[in-house]
Amino acid sequence: MNSKVEQSGGASAGDIAKYVLALLLVAAGVAAYIYFDQWAGPLRALVVVAGLVLGAGVFLVTAKGAQTREFLSESRFELRKVVWPTRQEALRTTWVVMIAVAVLSLLLAGFDLVIQAAVKYLLGR
Repeated sequence: MNSKVEQSGGASAGDIAKYVLALLLVAAGVAAYIYFDQWAGPLRALVVVAGLVLGAGVFLVTAKGAQTREFLSESRFELRKVVWPTRQEALRTTWVVMIAVAVLSLLLAGFDLVIQAAVKYLLGR
């Protein structure tokens, strides 16, 4: 658990400018995709990806970006502590889930048929 106290001082003017720049880069990538419709599809997609990457890069140098990097680093550290199931355990669990879904879907289909028959009987069809 993280015991750090967060300061709620608000964003600085430089951070706000970086946020705006990051949004503009993403918007420019999307606008280029829409405006340059004569370009090949993969090139247009690459422009959008470039806008997203550049926008993310600008965001990561802000205060919130530093908090995001710290969170991702701590999350990665916590993932190392996880005891992952073996392949055999995962397959068994998958089969149990698939069988449970099949049984429940058949049960719900049965309820549906009974309710459908009851409604038809009550309406006289």
